[in-house]
Amino acid sequence: MDKYIVSALKIAFTYMPRSIEITKFEYGDSYQNVLQPMQAVKEIVLIDTVDPDEVYGEINSQSTANSTD
Repeated sequence: MDKYIVSALKIAFTYMPRSIEITKFEYGDSYQNVLQPMQAVKEIVLIDTVDPDEVYGEINSQSTANSTD
């Protein structure tokens, strides 16, 4: 996959709400429709061998705590 597309998806994933935040209470009956595109982006990020939980740190490395200190 094109590296620019993957990079754009990583940035988009960084600013998406977490799946646990998407609830029927907050989004009504269409909450599943919100989760589906988020899952698609997550799968593409995984295909690029990037842990989705680490994407924020990769995109915003200057604002992420350094755990090796």
